[in-house]
Amino acid sequence: MNTGRAGQKDAYSLILDAIDTGTYRPGDRLVESDLAERFGVSRTPIREALQRLETQSLLTRDGRSLIVASLDHNQLAELYAVRTELEGLAARLAARHATAEEILVLAEMVQTDRGLLHDPKALARANRRFHQQIHLASHNRFLVQQLDLVHRSMALMATTSLAAEGRGAVALQEHDRIVDAIRKRDEDGASRALRDHISVAFVTRLKLDSQARDV
Repeated sequence: MNTGRAGQKDAYSLILDAIDTGTYRPGDRLVESDLAERFGVSRTPIREALQRLETQSLLTRDGRSLIVASLDHNQLAELYAVRTELEGLAARLAARHATAEEILVLAEMVQTDRGLLHDPKALARANRRFHQQIHLASHNRFLVQQLDLVHRSMALMATTSLAAEGRGAVALQEHDRIVDAIRKRDEDGASRALRDHISVAFVTRLKLDSQARDV
């Protein structure tokens, strides 16, 4: 049992992180007793966390059991539609409100992430950090909260679009354009660059899903 880790995070965060990192994948069954032992917490907070995750549609019922939810085609399209609008707004507000230090951090992130092109999973984690930094640079707490909910649902995707051949390098070029627009205080350009980035990611996702169905 990992009591040290449980002392730092609550049961909800621990389970959410496990889903986000792929420890638990869509379709996996979550059992209270197993989770309590794994994370070193009692079953009561585990039960409450599972109820909360079910309410957020991150878990679904399979008989009496709870399993990690998966997204069908329509849900995927709905998620990307919302994400595109909210991310575009975040980039627009970041171009308006980001401090010089925040912009510097974004630029340094892109440069550092070039060293992860050989590791799609690590690049995917870095990609989330990059987008979260843009969210914070918007300086709008309500937008950050909504984007956090959207990105939690992104964890229900079995694979990352960055695993597609050549996608990582292109994505980082797109990140460069986003940062450049934010640096220039070009609100329209920043919004457009980020929306285009999400659109390309969605197309890549659809292609990956299509290929998976053909296997």
